[in-house]
Amino acid sequence: MKRVELTPGKWRGLQILSDEEGKFRMMAIDQRGSLKKALAKALSIPQDEVKDEDVVKTKIMITKVLSPYASAVLTDPVYGFPYTMEYIPRDVGILLAYEKTGYEKAQGGRKTSLLPDWSGEKIKRAGANAIKLLLYYRPDGDPEVGEYQREIVRKVGEEAKKYDIPFLLEPVGYEIEEPGKDSLEYAQQKPKIVIETVREFTKEEYGIDVLKLEFPADLKYTEEFAHGEFDGKEREPAYDLYEVEDICEELNDTATIPWVLLSAGVDIEEFLINVEIATAHGASGFLAGRAIWKDAVPFYPDLDKMEKWLSTEGVDNFVRLYKASEEAVPYYKHKKFGNFANIDLKDRGVDWHKNY
Repeated sequence: MKRVELTPGKWRGLQILSDEEGKFRMMAIDQRGSLKKALAKALSIPQDEVKDEDVVKTKIMITKVLSPYASAVLTDPVYGFPYTMEYIPRDVGILLAYEKTGYEKAQGGRKTSLLPDWSGEKIKRAGANAIKLLLYYRPDGDPEVGEYQREIVRKVGEEAKKYDIPFLLEPVGYEIEEPGKDSLEYAQQKPKIVIETVREFTKEEYGIDVLKLEFPADLKYTEEFAHGEFDGKEREPAYDLYEVEDICEELNDTATIPWVLLSAGVDIEEFLINVEIATAHGASGFLAGRAIWKDAVPFYPDLDKMEKWLSTEGVDNFVRLYKASEEAVPYYKHKKFGNFANIDLKDRGVDWHKNY
């Protein structure tokens, strides 16, 4: 196998984001809009009445209690990093989000915006170990919207290359028309949406180092779990677990770079099965948020009760996710690299410092 060259920032970043096994066991606490929505429900107030300090206090509590159990923490530069950086242990990596929360509604799709007054340079200067970009994307969507989204990814990829920092892309599919994501129609479409998205963004032109992916099927629409096992709602099945495993295998065959699984807000019991299946078929771990900690939010503003829940149930969620991801593929054993010994420093030599 041809040796794979990595720049020092990319290589060191991947090492720091992963654990001692080379697996990604990462926590996301970069939510903004969705967290405000959850806090509004907890406080029984309209979402626009949720104060910044409510979001900050919640992020501090979650980060303080759970970040020691993660190989890395994904946070945001608005309510997260400025208030929580001191609670993230020095041996835990940091990813910083680049996108503005939410999306712009466009005819035929959704458009992502980068956070104003924020940049790849600032992310690197802040001491982060990776740039993360959430991107709403439909490979079968409006061509103009699709190219707009792809151009944003190219821009961020160029910045990540310039500042020599890993780039993690989080592409998320969405429903273009009714009946919505929780439907038989979308469950049937989802495998193709996820796999074709992977096919696009593993192209070298984008400069992506790790993909943070949705599970490429919906367990609630499998023969085995369509009878309300997770939420009590009866559904018509779209596939069975054997087919879902084949879908994950196809995803992994398509991915030319390491990939991890996001939780997309599903409950922990469903996500544990997602992780077990995905890591048995090539995923290098997980980057999960709400599945781990969302059940602590309803206790707000009682910070003592939040801390108690996070210190018990939240920690247990992490412990179970570690077990579910035992078969995760270390990033350096992904087919891109083959093994750790096959990775080499780009331009290694006595003149390296001149060329870097």
